[in-house]
Amino acid sequence: MKSNIMFYDKKEDSIRCKLCPHNCILKENKFGVCNVRTVENNIGIAINYGEVTSANIDPIEKKPLCHYKPGKNILSVGTFGCNMSCSFCQNYEISQQVQKSEYIETDKLINIIETLNDNIGIAFTYNEPFMWYEYIYDVVKKIKGRNKDISTVLVTNGYVNKKPLEKILPYIDAMNIDLKGYTNKYYNNICGAKLEPVLDTIALASKYCHIEITTLMVRGENDSIDEIENIAKFIASVDKNIPLHLSRYFPRYNLNNPPTDIESIIKARDIAKRYLNYVYIGNVAGVDNNTYCPDCNEKLLTRGIYTTTVHIDDNKCDNCGKDINIVL
Repeated sequence: MKSNIMFYDKKEDSIRCKLCPHNCILKENKFGVCNVRTVENNIGIAINYGEVTSANIDPIEKKPLCHYKPGKNILSVGTFGCNMSCSFCQNYEISQQVQKSEYIETDKLINIIETLNDNIGIAFTYNEPFMWYEYIYDVVKKIKGRNKDISTVLVTNGYVNKKPLEKILPYIDAMNIDLKGYTNKYYNNICGAKLEPVLDTIALASKYCHIEITTLMVRGENDSIDEIENIAKFIASVDKNIPLHLSRYFPRYNLNNPPTDIESIIKARDIAKRYLNYVYIGNVAGVDNNTYCPDCNEKLLTRGIYTTTVHIDDNKCDNCGKDINIVL
């Protein structure tokens, strides 16, 4: 289904989309970088409103979110389209192409959320959720006007302009934001984007909702200790209690670099923990991904691959009383 876009500047014979930092010039039947926003009859439209390509009930840890509702399940949905072109994209079939989808009206989606058993809410994921902006905005605004206990989550690359971000953040409970690297060279060459807007998104979102950060360490590209240290320093400058997930890369889509060396990831985690209180490793079996109190080292959560046992009753360490950045 199509919908009018929300953020744009009208030109004489075109429209400048203002949703993300690409600020694409859209013309009749010519799409922006995301492949979902265009112009029809001199009106800016998005062609993916309500169009769902993927839906699953996932452990919240799979987003990954380790400090938001640990051990719970969440309905995860996605559409098609993305404003980055990452060479290693895990979901390129829906991020880089228009795919078969099913239209789900906003109230129907909310009814599905409310009737599912053992489900805390909805996560917009799989492709880039900000390219689904108009639909997501309508859904989350309705949710929070109807039942504030339903959790709303975005799993995003963070490449969005300030005004759209500020408009939707009051209706978002948690975000996992990809910080794909810490150089413009990496963002330009590998992702087709720029670094600074993502840093701005992290800083702004941290003021509104629970956030966690993911960095996929790609062998030979962004896996140097210096780069991970810079990432950790930046996150700490926002809040040292923001969890960081360091994930292992495997060859996918257009990138055939060898899988990331596990020892490099473990070393990177140890360096990042000099600056951050909570650092986890993704896509690696057999590592310690439990949560410990940063002051007394009391074990607070025990994790399997996607199972979690919680050992605290609120957001304080039972042993020493330290405040823990966690939403139970």
